[in-house]
Amino acid sequence: MQNLLKNGIAITGSGSAVPSTSLENEVLTKLVETSDEWITTRTGIGQRQLALPPESLTTLATDASKQAITAAGITAADIDLILLATSTPDDLFGSACRIQAELDATKAVAFDLTAACSGFLFGLVTVAQFIRTGVYQNVLLIGADILSRWVDWQDRRTCVLFGDGAGAVILQANNSDRLLGFSLKSDGTQNHHLNLAYEGTTQQVTPDIHVPTGSYHPITMNGKEVYRFALQKVPEVIDKALFEAHLTVDRIDWLILHQANQRIINAVAERLGIPKHKVISNVAHYGNTSAASIPLALDEAVRQGKIKPNDIIATSGFGAGLSWGAAIFQWGR
Repeated sequence: MQNLLKNGIAITGSGSAVPSTSLENEVLTKLVETSDEWITTRTGIGQRQLALPPESLTTLATDASKQAITAAGITAADIDLILLATSTPDDLFGSACRIQAELDATKAVAFDLTAACSGFLFGLVTVAQFIRTGVYQNVLLIGADILSRWVDWQDRRTCVLFGDGAGAVILQANNSDRLLGFSLKSDGTQNHHLNLAYEGTTQQVTPDIHVPTGSYHPITMNGKEVYRFALQKVPEVIDKALFEAHLTVDRIDWLILHQANQRIINAVAERLGIPKHKVISNVAHYGNTSAASIPLALDEAVRQGKIKPNDIIATSGFGAGLSWGAAIFQWGR
């Protein structure tokens, strides 16, 4: 049914950016009781990149976007919509408009979308609706996060996991529809397993009114429950997306999962029957970059020459919410 629609979708260019500062596992052993062997064995992570001033979410996202725009062969003036998937904007009101200004994308409407580690996937499906209905022709989709701002560096359950980065893609209206299938899911009853919750103190406005004011707690996570959730839900949602695409697993050329944990990546691939040589992973170098992780891994694979035009890619994001989803698409026009 999707392929009969007038306006198809093609992902025509990608870009990525990471901060210049690297934090290796060995440094973390001086902060908390852990070891490089423990971190590597449990997560697959060897290092992560941390954004330090003057680096910001806006600068990283802008750099990634410029690369994607160039790769797609368009200009910033051609962009109709900028969607920024992030949970860590520079401004709580949103950073997409600032990125629009930095790019000089004067025609584009810009807004943020928050779905944590599922953000890029949710953003991809959201953008697809604008293109399929003929509203917009050229869209910049960015996944970017600076989770190091919200890490408790004395919490060994979380401080070993997260890093910073940005990835971007250009989606364009196309004669054939290259987004072959998708499935999105949410379960708010499991929200308490992974969150970055508001923490307020009270400020007296009048003798009878005390208004909460404050910031947020650092990231908290029940690793065992999130791991169990991912292993159960991710293969299932990829199967649903494949069903929507009328494809079988053997048609997949590449699997790109949210880069949260190498053990999750390996286990999902094994359950789906996808061989290791089809699995793209860079979690060892960047850790969990939340909404940035899928486009960051995608862009690296494209620039390395692994992903080629017409390759079929299965991708899945999962995380806080709890939320999860999958999409099947072909690379290029």
